[in-house]
Amino acid sequence: MFVFGKAALLGLLVGLVWGVGCALVLLYSIYLAGYRKAVRDSLAPEKSKRFLETRENAQAHFAKENDVRSVSSGKHIQ
Repeated sequence: MFVFGKAALLGLLVGLVWGVGCALVLLYSIYLAGYRKAVRDSLAPEKSKRFLETRENAQAHFAKENDVRSVSSGKHIQ
């Protein structure tokens, strides 16, 4: 029973590490695919509708963030 316990513990540990490793590899590959597509879209001569909408949203977010900072610090950031 003692030998089986060590083997089961080792199998559980290896299985857990293998499963977590596979999950991380999958998430990383999804992240890289999205990153590559974003770079490809940003370098394209004709921008997609989604890219333009996302860029407008990001610019509005950063403008709003700068307004909040300028009000809280008492200075106007340009």
